[in-house]
Amino acid sequence: MSHFIVIGAGQAGASLVAKLRKDGFEGAITLIGAEDSLPYQRPPLSKAYLLGEMEKERLFLRPASFYADNNITLRLGQGVTAIDAAAKTVSIGDEILSYDQLALTTGSDPRRLPGAIGGDLDGVHVVRGLADIDALAPAVQQDARALIVGGGYIGLEAAAVCAKLGVKVTLVEMADRILQRVASIETSDYFRALHREHGVEIREAVGLDRLLGTDGRVTGAVLSDGSQIKADFVIAGVGIAPTTQLAERAGVSLDNGIQVDVQGRTSDPAIWAAGDCASFPYHGNRIRLESVPNAIDQAEVVAANMMGAGIAYVAKPWFWSDQYDVKLQIAGLNTGFDTVITRPGSGRSTSFWYYRRDQLLAVDAMNDPRAYMVAKRLIDAGKTADKSVVSNPELDLKPLLKA
Repeated sequence: MSHFIVIGAGQAGASLVAKLRKDGFEGAITLIGAEDSLPYQRPPLSKAYLLGEMEKERLFLRPASFYADNNITLRLGQGVTAIDAAAKTVSIGDEILSYDQLALTTGSDPRRLPGAIGGDLDGVHVVRGLADIDALAPAVQQDARALIVGGGYIGLEAAAVCAKLGVKVTLVEMADRILQRVASIETSDYFRALHREHGVEIREAVGLDRLLGTDGRVTGAVLSDGSQIKADFVIAGVGIAPTTQLAERAGVSLDNGIQVDVQGRTSDPAIWAAGDCASFPYHGNRIRLESVPNAIDQAEVVAANMMGAGIAYVAKPWFWSDQYDVKLQIAGLNTGFDTVITRPGSGRSTSFWYYRRDQLLAVDAMNDPRAYMVAKRLIDAGKTADKSVVSNPELDLKPLLKA
């Protein structure tokens, strides 16, 4: 009987094993995860869960009974120490498991502040896993002082939750503006204004020089401009990196993550990868997508291909971010844009449409689900949108779908 092993019990891993059983795989399946918890959703962790609006059990993607009922062996709280690709085995400590095919859904790890600048002090947090949020929660109190390092979506979402709970927040971004790496000036301006309205102090073009501490606990920071601020806790929102160490030691090729082909197969024909850890071909380039939709969709394609389907993964990038009462929905990838068209809405509603010459690439839609859905359908179909229609809020967008 064939044995498929999946390393990484996050969204991608859980989706992959469920798809294997749904599609009729009758062999043995083992899902291995380093964390003790059942596979769970990550997006609510730093929002609804930290706010106390969601119980831990509601985070779980499926109950324990699902895995038992589908004869899926869970090995939780047990990290894989090695992969022997030649022998087709994985090691968990001294235990060795054999596989016929192996999938790596190892996800990504948060980048941490270096110990040399005080990143090893107590009170310095990241917001990635359940344990991270459980460690952070006691510090998030009314009138506490927080320093958030990094003005990407991770840092901004953390700032929003802290501000809602009455924390006095200072956010520093070493680039010239927040969201500089991922969004237009227009989107940066929108979210800067939103956060400042909620009392968050945003300092751009200022980096962190070092953290200050007393008795091993953080008390403040010195910034790159020489100024000092006080802080009861610090959140590092400085990005994530694909978790590739196991793959690298096993001799699997890497390229901004674990390199896979259009089907999700690595340089080893018996090893596959999906989710945050995997880089794959996309429109002549190689990309990684750090999103829940990609983790699910790519994992399900890999599951089918492990059973011989031979399907190419066609990514349809979309993302979201919740901050205060604003839902940002992003469709497409804005890489290489040269023009941004603003479509005004009412109140907080607006959208920014990214073009390369006349081709629509992506949209950032804030509290504007109609604009988001029209743009997403156009982008998925490889169509564009007339700029004069997009820029005029009096004109209906739906006819663009028929063009």
